Amino acid sequence: MPEQTKSALEDKSVGALLGSAVGDAIGGAVEGWTPEAIRDRHGGWVTGIVGPWYDDWRNARPIAPYHKGDGHITDDTLMTHALVEVYDETRAHLDAYAIAERLVPKMLAGKRWVPELEADALLLQRVFLAEKWLVARLHYGHIDPREAGVGNIVNCGAAMYAAPVGIANAGDPAGAYAEAIDLAGAHQSSYGREAAGVFAAAVAAAMVPGATASSAVEAALELAKDGTRAAVAAVAEVAEGLDDWQAAIPQLRKAVEPFDTVGPDYRNQSLDARRPSRTKAIEELPVALGFVLVSGGDVRQAVLGGTNYGRDADSIASMAGAVTGALSGQAGVPEDWAAEIAEASKTDLIAPGRVMAAVARDLRAADAERWARRTAALDALA
Repeated sequence: MPEQTKSALEDKSVGALLGSAVGDAIGGAVEGWTPEAIRDRHGGWVTGIVGPWYDDWRNARPIAPYHKGDGHITDDTLMTHALVEVYDETRAHLDAYAIAERLVPKMLAGKRWVPELEADALLLQRVFLAEKWLVARLHYGHIDPREAGVGNIVNCGAAMYAAPVGIANAGDPAGAYAEAIDLAGAHQSSYGREAAGVFAAAVAAAMVPGATASSAVEAALELAKDGTRAAVAAVAEVAEGLDDWQAAIPQLRKAVEPFDTVGPDYRNQSLDARRPSRTKAIEELPVALGFVLVSGGDVRQAVLGGTNYGRDADSIASMAGAVTGALSGQAGVPEDWAAEIAEASKTDLIAPGRVMAAVARDLRAADAERWARRTAALDALA
């Protein structure tokens, strides 16, 4: 692994994005399956990096011919790193127009290494249907970016890459929430968009020196609305009494189930799955925050909980890894996992965190100047 980070901001920023990538890669190997099926396939709980579910992974699921497992990051991390690139280029707070003008072109041009395809490919060729929507609506449909997310399936698509928004607004959960809600309008609507805001807020709160698992979740809960707030509250209430991720899995599922539209069979979703609602929530975010609490902020335990929970395991483990990574810093992310995943994915997992720390410093200076101008104007008016 590269040398350790040199400031608390950089340490926490690297921890957040490294923890996110680690959770993504480990959880990706068992995405879509039940806890029981996972234990049957792997002879017990998954405790680290495992191989693909199918030996013939290229042909097992033609709609998704991806080499999941073996330490490969998935689209969650690819999209996260692409958003980091947008922040690096602009050194500014982002909105829906930045997604249209900066992120979508990255999906359409400029090949990058895609571990699951074992090839250099367009980002568009790896993302799934809800993310391809970005290209269809914004590049080809020329929809107002602030409204382009309306009509998309409501899932965790926008939330899964919102961790950089939390870092850009480190220490300001409300600012992170507002920025993520704005930019996510290009991708999602309803509780999918809300989840992006709440997740970014949790990461921003976890970046605060001395933050705890409880303080990060409480900050997110204060900002959450409608069904997302109810779902996070229900999961948090159950999680506060637990400290064992294995025992927590069925209890967290039971707590989030009333808010989940997908239904009990993840691969055969209900007819109401992923439709807009004021009373529902995506499953991934509340459960991820539940594992943040159950683990007490420990990256390893949170990631293993999210992984063995199954269903959308890569996104759950990735979100849990991001928040706990922000809490603990780089040292809190298991070094053996991080090194193996970086090597297997042929991807630098440290650099994006360092970039976001630099971006956060630049934004702090710009925000301070803007606030000083506003203060001066208000003083003159008074």
